[in-house]
Amino acid sequence: MTSLHLDLHNVAYVLPNGRELFSGLNEQFDLRPVGLVGRNGVGKSLLARIMAGRLSPTTGFCKCSGNVYYLSQHIEHAKEKTVAALAGVEHILKALARIESGSAEVKDFDTLGDRWDIHSRLVMALEQNNLHYLSLDTPIHLLSGGEAMRIALTGAMLSDADFLILDEPSNHLDRENRQALIEQLQRWPRGLIVVSHDRQLLNTMTRIVELSPMGLQSYGGNYSFYSATKEHERQNALETLAERKLERQRKTRVMRQQVERQERRRARGNRQGKEANQAKVLLDRQKERSEVSSSTLRKTQSIRLANLDEGVREAAQQIEADPPVIVHDTSLIQSKKRRVVELEKVELPYVALARRTINLIVTGQQRVGIIGPNGCGKSTLLRMMAGRVAPLAGVCQVTPEHAYLDQQLDNLVPHKTVLEQLRSVNHTSSEGELRMRLAQLGIEAQKITTPSRLLSGGERLKAALACLFYADNPPQLLLLDEPNNHLDLPSLQALETMLRSYRGALIVVSHDDAFLESLGLTDHLLATDQGWRLNTISSA
Repeated sequence: MTSLHLDLHNVAYVLPNGRELFSGLNEQFDLRPVGLVGRNGVGKSLLARIMAGRLSPTTGFCKCSGNVYYLSQHIEHAKEKTVAALAGVEHILKALARIESGSAEVKDFDTLGDRWDIHSRLVMALEQNNLHYLSLDTPIHLLSGGEAMRIALTGAMLSDADFLILDEPSNHLDRENRQALIEQLQRWPRGLIVVSHDRQLLNTMTRIVELSPMGLQSYGGNYSFYSATKEHERQNALETLAERKLERQRKTRVMRQQVERQERRRARGNRQGKEANQAKVLLDRQKERSEVSSSTLRKTQSIRLANLDEGVREAAQQIEADPPVIVHDTSLIQSKKRRVVELEKVELPYVALARRTINLIVTGQQRVGIIGPNGCGKSTLLRMMAGRVAPLAGVCQVTPEHAYLDQQLDNLVPHKTVLEQLRSVNHTSSEGELRMRLAQLGIEAQKITTPSRLLSGGERLKAALACLFYADNPPQLLLLDEPNNHLDLPSLQALETMLRSYRGALIVVSHDDAFLESLGLTDHLLATDQGWRLNTISSA
């Protein structure tokens, strides 16, 4: 068992449009649980499929000493697909049914192997994961995203794989099921590779492997160790770059002084030659020697300067293009005592009876995180405060100066550029100032004039928030529904920076504890079996 390994040998992949996504990847994965991390678009999911044998690399190869079970982050909700199929055992159950009906086909016995108890094992696993209300032939198009992911994970845990490769397995899972996933994976006895941006999950891994444009880099520890090491590497790289630049500046000054001294000697020689009434042939020879000496010096210095420039470039290449996000103060000034949300005996639609009624007051600078399991009514509550759905009863008063961002970011106009949309809400700043602010949020110059539909998820989120924060009249209340879903770690950290700088009232739904903790929340609004409960967070 200890000799199990999965190896990458000089793996490269070129996209259909001819762009090379990565190349020269070499790595060995053993039984240590590994978190595969990297920015959105760098190719993590493609690499996971290559390692699972679902995709062939353009060059190089992947070799595994055992069998691999792969779980994609995208689960197809086809109408004909059942719970058993999603768990990856439908073909085994059908083979078992044929054998029990009298089949003697060798392929049925080969398919079944020694998994004669697969039906009872799957039923028991569904019960253990609080999915007992589902039958094995339930169509998966009737399931929520969280339910579908939990069933797919159940199938992965039941597999006889030597390696599990899971792509974003905690997506769509609520807090309780994220914790259950972590506990399941900690019990997994064989190889495990998890592609994720979930810091809580990544902190349970014993090794982090980062995919970047520079290749694969392995870090022997969990995410906290990786993050601290990356910061240390970055600081060292910045110091090296500063030293190389200083060395170039100092040596350039020395070379300039050499040229100046040579020019002074040549001028002095010419002057002395004329004063001594030397023959023209001697003066010409002296001038020629001087010019040769100057040419030699220029060539030598040119080579030295090129070497110094190359040293600076090499040092700069070790620093990833991930500058800190800078958020400017907004004109928002709001009283702590001003009520921005007031719900009195409000009844929510589509919500279970225990959590149907809510009373809530939120004032000017409160920052509230809504916490509860999938399907408890968090998003419905947020949409009701945003005026997207009507309450069944009660009084709902929310400041009209609010903004609501769901996961579709529908406050952005898809065919308009970020700059156009920001200028439409900010009439006081110059275009140059707006461009600078967008750049400081991490939106590249060419993306500022790109239709917003063509931006990545992280770029669209930053653009949407910029149009709120930098408007002439920023919202007094911000309502956010799972804003951190599908963001890579740098984009997530940028989002946290932006939200920490916001000085209005904030109400946010998220299942990510690390994300919520970073926002400086003042309260948790808990969806409990006894109803909604607002808990103030101690500042101690």
